[in-house]
Amino acid sequence: MAPTNRPNGLTDTGQKEAAPANDAAWRKSIKQIESDLEQFMSLMKKTDIYAPIAHGTGQTLLREALQIADHSAYHTAEIVVIRRLLGVWKS
Repeated sequence: MAPTNRPNGLTDTGQKEAAPANDAAWRKSIKQIESDLEQFMSLMKKTDIYAPIAHGTGQTLLREALQIADHSAYHTAEIVVIRRLLGVWKS
């Protein structure tokens, strides 16, 4: 199923394009993900993870961490399934 385009130019996945334009764009994406993770881990170490987030509606940092873990697990499973379907999964 193809992503649905929205009025703001984003797809339903939040991406502006289906894939990075080139290797440099891919590396930039990976660096941004790593930087975001480092910043989040730093926040986790210095913040009360049970306190409601100031700009939220009752969410806590712990809840957000669990959401990140769940989201990452979902995509990891997708990669495993795709590799198995392609026959490139090493047992």
